Amino acid sequence: MRNYDVFYQRLTAPLRRHRKWISWLDWSNKLVTLTMYLAYVALLVGLLVMRDPSLFWRMVLIPGGSFLAISLFRHLLNRPRPYERWAISPLIVKHTKGHAMPSRHVFSATIISMAYLYVYWPLGCFFLGLSVLLGSCRILAGVHYPSDVIVAYLLAGLSASLFWLL
Repeated sequence: MRNYDVFYQRLTAPLRRHRKWISWLDWSNKLVTLTMYLAYVALLVGLLVMRDPSLFWRMVLIPGGSFLAISLFRHLLNRPRPYERWAISPLIVKHTKGHAMPSRHVFSATIISMAYLYVYWPLGCFFLGLSVLLGSCRILAGVHYPSDVIVAYLLAGLSASLFWLL
């Protein structure tokens, strides 16, 4: 996008007029992130309690291996974040340089959601909704481009397809 700074200012103008909404954005970003990680731990503990080692290891190795691959890809690509390239003031303070593509927060939340979708689809659907909320927060916060989030969704979906294929 040629004028991302203009796009971002228009996108976030309503939030900037209502400071409470910025606090809500920051709170939502943190709460959804924490919820997803706690949900993942709960899923793994539940599988251990149910004594399903095959499913447990599938739910550890596929997300874990995918997370490592995504981290390596991000490192090699080292795409700058929006606040590094454009004259924008992000709504959530972040000092990280580069490593924006794809969003690991969104990737993690989405693959955890897909794991739940595989094991217990009603919770999977709920968590997918939270993943969409998280992606929206990351874009509105100014820490990721929409393409960083979209690629994270696609890669998580591709990785999660291994749940059904293996």
